[in-house]
Amino acid sequence: MTSSGMNMNGKIIFYEDRNFQGRSYECMSDCPDVSSYLNRCQSSRVERGCFMVYDRTNYNGNQYFMRRGEYPDHMNMMGMSNGVKSCRMIPVHRGSFRMRIYERENFAGQMQELQEDCENVMERFRMSGCMSCNVMEGHWLLYEHPDFRGKMMYVRPGEYRNFHSHMAMNSMNGMKYMSMRRITDSI
Repeated sequence: MTSSGMNMNGKIIFYEDRNFQGRSYECMSDCPDVSSYLNRCQSSRVERGCFMVYDRTNYNGNQYFMRRGEYPDHMNMMGMSNGVKSCRMIPVHRGSFRMRIYERENFAGQMQELQEDCENVMERFRMSGCMSCNVMEGHWLLYEHPDFRGKMMYVRPGEYRNFHSHMAMNSMNGMKYMSMRRITDSI
């Protein structure tokens, strides 16, 4: 499948309480508001595929990457005190990966092109960080710290002139990302 082909086999189950207790909701696509199905979401199980989950509705707020596995306590595992509020299914991408990263917002400053993971933008390119990007191929995770640590942001093909506007997080104004990872089947 290419990036335009959706992985229709993704499946995540959300539970109201920790340790997969309480009411549940099965989801096999994007869901902008989990609270329309559950009062809260404190645990989940990914049976197939990969998902990004968000602590605010409409794909806003802090983001967390989830692949196949069990997540019995969102608060302890991810620091999500209010639980999952929305989720986005990540389509399987088979093919090459390509992204241009820019040191400043609006594609300004130094530019570098990536086709593979980058553990540390500063060490590899002598850039102070990444504040905008253009994803040409593939799906990527951007991390606020080197070595794929800290808050993350999911980006798919498209232009990202200002990460702040895509995250809807007032406290993250001027956010710079310091490492990038491709989302592959092996992640």
